[in-house]
Amino acid sequence: MGHLRFRRGLGLAVPLALSLTASLGLLPSAASAAPAAEPVARAGDAPALAYVVNARPDHRTIDSVKRAIATAGGTVVIAYERIGVIVVHSANPDFAKTMRTVRGVQSAGATRTTPLTPAGTTDEGPVQLLTKKQATKTARVSEAAADSEPLEADQWDLRVIGADKAAKINPGSAKVTVAVIDTGVDDTHPDLAPNFSASQSANCAGGVPDTGTGAWRPDNPTEDYHGTHVAGEIAAARNGIGVAGVAPGVKVAGIKVSDPKNGLFYPESVVCAFVFAADHGVEITNNSYYVDPWLYNCMDDPDQKAIVNAVNRAQLYAQKKGTLNLASAGNSNHDMDADSIVDETSPDDSTPLNRTIDPHRCFDVPTQLPGVVTVSATGVKNEKAYYSSYGYGVVDVAAPGGDRKFQTPADTPSQNGRILSTMPNGEYGWLQGTSMASPHAAGVAALLKSRYPKATPALLRALLKAQADNPGCPESYDQDGDGKQDAECEGGQRFNGFYGFGVVDALDAVD
Repeated sequence: MGHLRFRRGLGLAVPLALSLTASLGLLPSAASAAPAAEPVARAGDAPALAYVVNARPDHRTIDSVKRAIATAGGTVVIAYERIGVIVVHSANPDFAKTMRTVRGVQSAGATRTTPLTPAGTTDEGPVQLLTKKQATKTARVSEAAADSEPLEADQWDLRVIGADKAAKINPGSAKVTVAVIDTGVDDTHPDLAPNFSASQSANCAGGVPDTGTGAWRPDNPTEDYHGTHVAGEIAAARNGIGVAGVAPGVKVAGIKVSDPKNGLFYPESVVCAFVFAADHGVEITNNSYYVDPWLYNCMDDPDQKAIVNAVNRAQLYAQKKGTLNLASAGNSNHDMDADSIVDETSPDDSTPLNRTIDPHRCFDVPTQLPGVVTVSATGVKNEKAYYSSYGYGVVDVAAPGGDRKFQTPADTPSQNGRILSTMPNGEYGWLQGTSMASPHAAGVAALLKSRYPKATPALLRALLKAQADNPGCPESYDQDGDGKQDAECEGGQRFNGFYGFGVVDALDAVD
């Protein structure tokens, strides 16, 4: 899968395959200078890059900016006029610099550091398989429990947040859709097919939505399993097959944003996804990733500033249309309220730089955008997972993401501390990360939306925080026992940096 752009740390995402047998002030000031007077010559051998040009969202300004784009040697891929974001390809190395001088342009920048045709990347590591014998053992144990799915005995995460009990009261409404913005969703999976909404699904890779049949499915099911796993956590059906989701009665859609060449989630693709979700009546989106190529986008860099601006416009547009957006906090064990953070992974589409950033001016996108619900990860003990990023005033709620190092369940057949869910080609597997925490919170949000169908995104955020149960800051967070604190939790019982307002509770959401 190349490049750890998902909400996973090193060694956190090892799928276990099982064959199915049974308000940030982010909008910069407008530039007032005139556009370049003469067309820019395009060098024959110059590589093309992708750009976002963010302008005032009125038709007259957009038309003027489009003309300036052509003059500067750019080709418009798509213009999202309602939010003033234009996706452009250009081989002119001075394209962004030129566009920043154009009247009506508020920011402009490259969305990647490599040309549009980069070499492909490799998988992160070997896949650990789950044998059919293990699967049979798990299924038999679960069969002994009434009203449970064959593999539910290994779903400790459902029990921790009361989702198994909540399903008996209200499994969620089919009028509510959660869109998984990710690597694609295998809607042919028997646990996903009953709840899948094809009319609200698309492939947004590159910035232009493709709604053709199956366009939302993974490009490479063997490697692009992430989105299918996330979808199952949210809405795997209670149909006597495999596993169950947190909200097994709601609809789930897939909006694929991973680049087919390298699997990265570029800004133009994510802009497309938020706009598409909003325009197709999606109530909730789950975002278990960060926007590539920068883990943190700094506002003093004109390219990164343009990325923040573009994605923020898109997600705010979705909020205004009635969509609640949730995102994972990250797997670097970073304190995102600290004075500084060392980022050694960006840019992840070329050679990473070792840079020290200010998390109050450099933003994890979309996690730290205004109105986005930021979710940290916990394990079976309701303690912060060792890898989960955190931060006072940054994390809104927490949810099960798994912790196989320090929090393993004793009451499951596998005693596996990770999250079991759906995988492409009718399989199942365990993953862990804040990638898994966010969809648990999204599932609870879907239950709340089912109970309160007229709730706005703002009210839904408040309800999600209100039903959460906060364990408070631990007296000590020395998980490896070396005498040093592995992370510092700020705050109190009601609100703190590890859990925000607390761990989501599906049962409280419906009862």
